[in-house]
Amino acid sequence: MENKSLLPQTEEPTPQRPAPPKYTTRFHGVLLALVLAGFWLASSWTCGHEHMHQETSSKVPLEIHIMSKCPDARDCIEKLVVPAMANVSEKVDFKLSFIGKTTDDDGVICKHGQTECLGNILELCAASEYPDPKIYLGFTRCLVQRYEEIPATSLIKDCALEYGIEFEKLNDCASRDDGAYGMGMLRDSVTRSSELGVSTSCTVRLDGKTRCVRDGGKWRDCEGGSEPEDLVSDIEKLFDETRGRTE
Repeated sequence: MENKSLLPQTEEPTPQRPAPPKYTTRFHGVLLALVLAGFWLASSWTCGHEHMHQETSSKVPLEIHIMSKCPDARDCIEKLVVPAMANVSEKVDFKLSFIGKTTDDDGVICKHGQTECLGNILELCAASEYPDPKIYLGFTRCLVQRYEEIPATSLIKDCALEYGIEFEKLNDCASRDDGAYGMGMLRDSVTRSSELGVSTSCTVRLDGKTRCVRDGGKWRDCEGGSEPEDLVSDIEKLFDETRGRTE
């Protein structure tokens, strides 16, 4: 029976004894397709280490734009987004988007190579299969804390287990239609970020406007402050205003 896994089937090599990872035929084919699509390191996108539907009309739109293998994304999620969401998640319509570049042949270019694109796809799959932000944002946070290891199977499994996600669901999502399904989600996400003029990981947008940017290990464009309580205060104020308009 064909193994449909999209992920490496061996643990990542130790630094002392480097060895190329082994992939299933399907995963190798997807990676080859990604390479042929033209993955490269694009300096126009900034990552600092290199420079259930409910009544969402009353909720405040909060969106973060990231790259899965970017330390600024790690810091942004860990120091600002997750602590804020822990206090106001019920008032927020949360969305996770990614930064990259689409190609003419239906591919996607990711700044840190094809492994980052696969990390992005897995995080989008988590959001698709488990739409509760407490689950998929937690999973994303877990991955980005060890971003250098993405997409090691051991890391994916550890983070999936921690947040009650079935590993096979993620793998099936990423592998569906020989990878075309996940790539389609990534293309849509990257297109959204591009159309919004977002090119820096991590960019936090609140109510349709840039609220804060983590760039090069520093905060910028954070009118109103870059602490979780500052973001919480803004969300609560917007929520009260929006709820007043809808009542």
